[in-house]
Amino acid sequence: MFHTHQTPEHSVVGAPGIVAFSCGVILLYQLTLLPPPWWLFLAGLLMVSASLLIRQGTMRRLVRLLALLVLGLAWAGWHSEARLAERLPADMEGKRLELSGYVCELPQAGSFSSLRFSVCVVSWHSEGQQGATPVLPRRVRLSWYGRNDQALPGHRLRLEVVLKRPHGNLNPEGFRYEDWLFRKGYRATGSVRAVALDQDLHCGWHCRYHAWHQTVAEQVHRHFSDASEYPLIASLLIGHRGYLTDQHWQTLRATGTIHLVAISGLHLGLVAVGAGLVARRFTLSVPAHWLDERRRRIAGFALVILCCLFYALVAGFTVPTRRALIMVLVCGWYLLLAREASVWRPFCSALFLVLLLDPFAPLDQGFWLSFGAVAVLLAVFSGRLAGPGWLKGLVLAQLAVFAGLWPLLSGLGQSQPLAGLVANLVAIPWVSLVVMPVLFAGALLVLVSGGAVTGWVSSLLDAVLGPLMAWLQWVEHLAAPVSVLTPEASPFLLALLAAVVVLLLRFPDRVFRLMTVALVGAWAVTAVLTRPAAINPEVVEPEIRVWDVGQGLSVLVRVGRKALVYDTGPEVRGVFSAVDSTLLPNLRALGINKLDRLIISHGDSDHAGGLVQLVQAVEVGQIQSGEPEVVAGILDEVPGKSVGQCRSEPFEWHGVVFEFWQSQAERTGNDASCVVRVHHPASGSDVLLTGDISKRVEAEMLAPGAVPWLRKAVDFRLVLAPHHGSKTSSSAPWIDRVAPDWVIYTAGYRHRYGHPHPDVVARYQLANARPLNTACSGEIAITLSKHGPKISELRHTVPFWIQGPGLTRDQCKIP
Repeated sequence: MFHTHQTPEHSVVGAPGIVAFSCGVILLYQLTLLPPPWWLFLAGLLMVSASLLIRQGTMRRLVRLLALLVLGLAWAGWHSEARLAERLPADMEGKRLELSGYVCELPQAGSFSSLRFSVCVVSWHSEGQQGATPVLPRRVRLSWYGRNDQALPGHRLRLEVVLKRPHGNLNPEGFRYEDWLFRKGYRATGSVRAVALDQDLHCGWHCRYHAWHQTVAEQVHRHFSDASEYPLIASLLIGHRGYLTDQHWQTLRATGTIHLVAISGLHLGLVAVGAGLVARRFTLSVPAHWLDERRRRIAGFALVILCCLFYALVAGFTVPTRRALIMVLVCGWYLLLAREASVWRPFCSALFLVLLLDPFAPLDQGFWLSFGAVAVLLAVFSGRLAGPGWLKGLVLAQLAVFAGLWPLLSGLGQSQPLAGLVANLVAIPWVSLVVMPVLFAGALLVLVSGGAVTGWVSSLLDAVLGPLMAWLQWVEHLAAPVSVLTPEASPFLLALLAAVVVLLLRFPDRVFRLMTVALVGAWAVTAVLTRPAAINPEVVEPEIRVWDVGQGLSVLVRVGRKALVYDTGPEVRGVFSAVDSTLLPNLRALGINKLDRLIISHGDSDHAGGLVQLVQAVEVGQIQSGEPEVVAGILDEVPGKSVGQCRSEPFEWHGVVFEFWQSQAERTGNDASCVVRVHHPASGSDVLLTGDISKRVEAEMLAPGAVPWLRKAVDFRLVLAPHHGSKTSSSAPWIDRVAPDWVIYTAGYRHRYGHPHPDVVARYQLANARPLNTACSGEIAITLSKHGPKISELRHTVPFWIQGPGLTRDQCKIP
């Protein structure tokens, strides 16, 4: 007989206490400034001490809960402070450095025939770096270009590299590379200039583990690389997703099944169930006087944990794998040892342990989705008197997770794939009951036979994985016309709808069911029928947003309900698109469904990248360009889209005047750029969007009568530096005539072109123009108020790990 473990009511170690600590860890990542961790630790301990003097029970518990929240904040802050302390000094950026370290992540192919890999640094060799302050990065992300298909010479390496501090484009929505780098612990990124084996490097246990995992990956590649479905085999067996193609990712995203190829709770749960069944069968065959029930359970629990730990190690012991391992460990402890407690107690315990061991977990979307999915399933299935059966249970689970995670996905800036509801109904049981058992058994057979049955096992794996991909591709094609759900609903309404669906599944009373279905159906019909077609939200004052798209340009102008986009930023096909990473997420977040005008200054890839994707995703009215033939050629695959000339009559939106100018002499290239003037008479403000015009075109603009409005005096003028601040533009006479109050450089951080050029910066400085750079500021917003323009930089409101030891104006070449 086992005793129920009860937490005393006055203890702070119970569920409320660990939830308070967890909330403190999560709270840290909502702050723009990092609070001093040691002061927080002191405050938390003082509150715990003060609670001992409080006699009133409720007040004492509240003080202790507050103390645990502060201690959670301190715990996460301490780890964040230590990570931020590792930084590359500014004078080491862009220089050739030498370091020794070991590969601590499986290398994978990158863009431009590169090889990407992570190095855990053991020592720095360059002169003056030993003992340097601050602490130099211990983990760097590298790309090896020009390697001519060479592989790394080994696991322990001596490298010559060129590094820069963590940096990524900064906009309100969309993927933030700098967030990802901080989460993963990369405190510098760069490229490899030379690489050699370093056998003398000391290799500790962490280094030896990664060497072993790389050996495992090489063995898997040697045995299974000939299989048609090898990318899926490598993903499911060793957690290496580097072989998945763009087509794989597109299908997995469209069907909401990426979780199937990320080693997570599903995979470790299957290992735990299999190990538990084997352990139970084995221990039952042992005489009862050798093993009593308690020892049977302990032996079963030990075997489950050992098997899960081994699989986690084989799969790379990544963050999602560690998180899943902790959840399996906690749940196994309560289940196998017959702990009598609410199902929410192990849930809270797992949450606490994950955040205690990995305080950076809240920065990972997988953390929210995994715990969110488990919470939804617990809410639906816990406390039932009878199980619903496997088929009904599978359907209920899919409906619950689909509805329950919808508001969470919306909050994370993701869409809810409709195809996922259908795809997972088949994919999850097929992976659970067929793919994973065959995969584990096949890998074991290959290992035992020394590779003698490799061909047979590879064919068998293709036979079970092939139908899976065929099913997902069929669902993707079937659901393509209505691929995602992105309703114009508030987060509160989505959360309310999700709660109603979860309650319906939890309490399947017939009357309640009918009422709920009627309510949800009425809501859906009303949302579809009353939703206005492509009407944008209204802005009270005109605003201009200069997005941070790296080495490129993209600007949004909003007046009333009207919207105009000038340029779409850079694109590297198959690698990166500013439309995908920046424009579309931010347009959705602003509720913009239609672009009344789309102006492409000229056809270069850093100004017209992702154009087709934008036109297909958002309703676009009139399209104009300085190179209409080039842009029309880009849009050939989009029927019914014509491109007009830049030279057109001015137009007005609610008091804001838009005027165009283009060189009469130049018809192609940078000098064909369409120049747009955004004039707000109410505030006497001008904003000039200049594309990539050169000094030759600037001289043409200065000719008498060429640009009448250029001679008119205004109270305020802001100019986007032509050609990102290149030395071929921004001539002194042109700057004198324009007389800008502000200048914005839209340049990439430490880009190889070196924009803005120091001479250009000096010329604008001589004209008393105040400078901004998207590489420093992130997105720059200009509001054209009647009382004068208001300019804001996103970097002033971002979280501490971006604002912290980040860029200085010196680094951005801004005085």
